[in-house]
Amino acid sequence: MPEQSFADLGVSAPVVAALAASGVHAPFPIQSLVIPDVLAGRDVLAQSPTGSGKTLAFALPLIERLGEPRDGGPRALVLVPTRELAGQVAAETALAGAPKRLRVAAVYGGRPLARQAREAARADLVVATPGRLDDLLTRRLLELRGVQSLVLDEADRMLDMGFKPQVERILRRMPGPRQTLLFSATLEGEVARLAADYTRAPRRHVAAPDADRGGSIEHRFLPVATEDRVDALFTALAEERDLALVFVRTKHGADRLTRRLGAHGLASAALHGNKSQSARERALAGFGSGRLDTLVATDIAARGLDVDGISHVINFDPPADQDTYVHRIGRTGRAGRGGIGITFVAPQQEDDMRRMAAGLELGEAFARGGFRERGRRAPSGTRGAR
Repeated sequence: MPEQSFADLGVSAPVVAALAASGVHAPFPIQSLVIPDVLAGRDVLAQSPTGSGKTLAFALPLIERLGEPRDGGPRALVLVPTRELAGQVAAETALAGAPKRLRVAAVYGGRPLARQAREAARADLVVATPGRLDDLLTRRLLELRGVQSLVLDEADRMLDMGFKPQVERILRRMPGPRQTLLFSATLEGEVARLAADYTRAPRRHVAAPDADRGGSIEHRFLPVATEDRVDALFTALAEERDLALVFVRTKHGADRLTRRLGAHGLASAALHGNKSQSARERALAGFGSGRLDTLVATDIAARGLDVDGISHVINFDPPADQDTYVHRIGRTGRAGRGGIGITFVAPQQEDDMRRMAAGLELGEAFARGGFRERGRRAPSGTRGAR
């Protein structure tokens, strides 16, 4: 059976050509499922794994529905949980929408408020974090009366980060009826309640990873004593690799580890919430361009960071839970490419990590790390960190 094309889904020829020029030729499963419904004006609830192409799943049909640029304020709004994701979604949407000359604005904290308000007021589509957009609306610097389509991207993450009050205030300021699209890693709990309140007869789609794309992640769990983690990290970074994303628990830990890497001649930068917006943008620009081959980050980068060429994700500090593990490691192996996820496990963390691995059906990968059977402590050190 021939592979489905974007044209088959109803995407116009100029936009298809723009996608092809950027190396995107065929839709991913979530795109094939969602695009026809969005083009038809339906509300959508979509559950899709990280790296599955969900941005284009909503951006492409919104671009087609918006048509040509028009004055009068934004006609489509995308809410996202983080500044990094706002910038990336806006850039990807602007690239795909270039043939139609659509104006896309990114609205998030750390940039001049008045300038963002002017850019958003002139845009056809706005990508915003809830906190900054709520601020613009409260100050009467922006109106949403022309918005016809709303996207809640990574809705579960927005709720986890405490943005529910801002999201609800924003939704109350929007006109109705409108088209609402909700994308989330889970469609249960608070996300389900949000969807019930703000969508109308939505079509529900659950997309599994696309096995035909060939993307895979090798999961490695390595027993490493706390005091030996830096040496183990140097060993891991010495592997043949492209870009490496290293996760740590604290902001101070990110800065400290970056200094240690720099002292050993490794080009790296730190990314965390205490960094200024300009510093965060410089770190991401250096990492994305390959000028820096290592980024040390807190969980601010566990979602909303989509950088080509990340071959290794290393949990210097183990994640707090299964969801965080999935989203951290999901920064590699994206869009059909392979990747390696490495987690350092100290002796005192072994039982918790064993349970987490079992819950993620990664028990075999955990056992391959050389851990002893339950109840028998593995020797400390960097065994297995080769």
